Formats: sequence, structure tokens, C-alpha cells
Amino acid sequence: MFNNKGTTGIEQLGEFGLIDHLTKNIEIKQKGTIKSVGDDAAVLDFSGKKVLVSTDMLLEGIHFDLAYTPFKHLGYKAIQVNLSDVYAMNGTPAQVTVSIAVSSKFPLEAIEELYQGIYLACDKYNVDLVGGDTSASKQGLIISVTVLGYADEKDIVYRNTAQEGDLICVSGDLGGAYTGLQLLEREKLVYLENPQIQPDLEGKDYIIERQLKPEARKDIIELLKAWEVLPTAMIDVSDGLASEILHICTQSNKGCNLYEEKIPIDPMTYDTARDFNLDPTVCALSGGEDYELLFTIKQADYDKIKNHPDISIIGHITEAAAGRNLVTKSGMVHELKAQGWNAFKGPQTNTQGAE
Repeated sequence: MFNNKGTTGIEQLGEFGLIDHLTKNIEIKQKGTIKSVGDDAAVLDFSGKKVLVSTDMLLEGIHFDLAYTPFKHLGYKAIQVNLSDVYAMNGTPAQVTVSIAVSSKFPLEAIEELYQGIYLACDKYNVDLVGGDTSASKQGLIISVTVLGYADEKDIVYRNTAQEGDLICVSGDLGGAYTGLQLLEREKLVYLENPQIQPDLEGKDYIIERQLKPEARKDIIELLKAWEVLPTAMIDVSDGLASEILHICTQSNKGCNLYEEKIPIDPMTYDTARDFNLDPTVCALSGGEDYELLFTIKQADYDKIKNHPDISIIGHITEAAAGRNLVTKSGMVHELKAQGWNAFKGPQTNTQGAE
């Protein structure tokens, strides 16, 4: 939580003063940004490219908890989750708009930290902040980010174009963000019971960062282009592996076989899940917020990616009649079900379904 002692009230600046204060040092990076902040609308030029647009909203108490989420990390993550959507279309993000609704409990310094994270993400991924809005809020902090990107029409990858026989691939590892969240929630409860006890997070940096500071997989998109591999379908893993592959199967009218033993899970994720009496596989299937890329490729492209340490081949696409299946380590076949994040109910993870 931000320490308000010796801080500046936002009301001292007013809405336009706050906007000027937060955006005065913007430097344009994209040649397609003709006019950024400061007018009634931004002016962009995509030079004949197809435009990609996506929006995500983050609400305090629903998507983040300020008891353990630093403002700088929150700003960074708010940008990343949007960039990931454009990469999942095989596109290039170029501009973002950021709108915030903030209550009077937050001082100027807290919002400055939030924007430090926003600008850090924009700089790292070569994206311009070109506009947004600010408003008062009676319900805590609300952040809404819209990302604009571009791609050549021939390069755009959709969810509905997977073909029978395609290989199912995923970048990185899964379940880390969810187990990191469990750890943070546990330490929050301990603190609330006894504020004298310091959080016990030693040695858990990786899964904590997976939750608080995810990275959109720009590198995987660049790698696939360098290898001349165009995925047949793609989606980012925001709601859990099971939910995402089911989106691809449903929209492509196909089935799949997913192999539990092939799902990439980091040892720290595995051990932490066990500490919480959770099935590591279910954390990967249903936890969400990993922001890895799940994609399908033609079998002819297998040799191009088979030896890359950060891409795992975890199954294949089948005809729709074959169903959507998880093949467990013991060889049992289960129907694959989405039990991940529901924005209106919260995480639906349980420990059933993997053996």
C-alpha cells in the first residue's frame, strides 16, 4: 500500500493539471504517431497496414490488490496485458491510450509511480502513449488501456483457423502467475493477522514476478518471423491453458489432444503448488495470467521449432468429433474443461481432472 505521509493531493492540480503533469515528458517513438497527447484526438498513420485494436480494464479489488501490488508494477502490467493481445494476432503494437479513475485516497505520488510503470513498459516495447482520460472514482482505482497495433493482412493470425493435424505449441511455462498469487494472498492474510510479521517471499522471486510483472512475448513473434513460421491459429494465455485451447477449438470447429506430460511447468511453480495442496497441472490449465502465447503450426514446420528451449509442443489438433481431451501422465483421457478466471465470479480453479 502507498504511504500517504508527506504527499500531494491530486485536487491541488485538478484534472487538466494532472494530465499535463503526467504527460509532459512524453517522447514519440513511432513514425506512425503524427499527433500524440494535447489535442481532441491523436492522429495516427499506419501506411496501408491493417489496424489492430484491443482494450482491457483493470479494477481494484477484482484484478489487483494494492495490499501487495506496487503501483509501478501495476502500471507496467496494465500495458503488458494489452500488448499481449496484439502479439497474439501476430501484429506489432504501436500506440496505447490510458484512462484512469482514481479516488481521493490516492496522492499524486502514487499516480506518478503508476505512470512510471506505464512509461517503462512503453519504452521497453517501443510503444507511444497517445491519449486517455482521467476521472474521479468512488470505488477505488480503475485503469483502462487501449492498444493500437498493425500488421500486413497476410500475417494476421486468428483463433478460428487451426487445422486438423496441426501441432499445439506454447511459449515459456505455465501456472507461475497463479501460484505467485496464492503466495501473495497467503502473506497478506498473515500480515493482517499480525502486522509485525514480515512477508516470507524469499526464493520465490520468479513466481512473484510472473504475477506482478508479466512480459508480453514480443520475442516469440520475432522468432517465428525469423524462422518463417506463420502460426495457423494463436491466442495469449490470460485465462488459463484449458480455456485458451478451447477457444481455438471452438472457433476453428476442431478437437484436440493435450498431453499433460508436455505442459511446461517451472520447478518453483510445481513445488509451490504442492505446498498449497494444489495440482500443478491444474494451475497451468486453469490459473491464468501467464500471458504466454499458445499457437498451432503445420507439421511441416516442426523441424524449425523443435529444439527451441522456450517453445513446447504440447499436443495436436484433431477433427471435432474426436473431442477436446487431456491425456494424463498415466494415460487416462479426460474431457478438457475451462475452469479458469471468470471476471464475474473470480478464479474457478480446483484440483480435479489431472492424474
